[in-house]
Amino acid sequence: MSAAEVRAGDDGEAPGVYRAPMRSRDDGVADGAAVDRALAIGVCGVGGRLDGVPDSIADALAAVDAAHGERMARRLERFAGVPEGAYVWTRDADGLLWLGRIAGPWRYDASDEARDVDLVHVRDCGWLDSPVDPSTVPPGVQESFARGGRNWQSITRADAARLSAAVWDSRRNP
Repeated sequence: MSAAEVRAGDDGEAPGVYRAPMRSRDDGVADGAAVDRALAIGVCGVGGRLDGVPDSIADALAAVDAAHGERMARRLERFAGVPEGAYVWTRDADGLLWLGRIAGPWRYDASDEARDVDLVHVRDCGWLDSPVDPSTVPPGVQESFARGGRNWQSITRADAARLSAAVWDSRRNP
């Protein structure tokens, strides 16, 4: 992906911004375990363990629907459909916020480590090398995490993309 593609979507607008809690619906998975794994290996993802390894996103959607329900399948479909270059925010177990950029297509990670933290539906993601200073986290991002929840979702506040891009650029090009 070129720098121009990372900076703008197909229509020249700033890429979208998403909240990625990466928190399993399985309460047996420790809070923060999936985020730690994602930051360490450069991915972003959602849960939804499957008994088999799907060959495609279509197979994964059908399997998730059968195993976990239509709502989870729709969340996976939205996650898989996000364009490369989109900004992603996550929060670690210490409450610190991290900023990343989606950098690859959906894939299913069937490794034991992925299953252990229920972070099996993943996409490559370039993360900043440290958490973002709380004073520079965009208000829309703060509001999204303050609402809580475990769902991947779009951050729709109008200034979230512009402010996320400014944080990204200031940290990547100091």
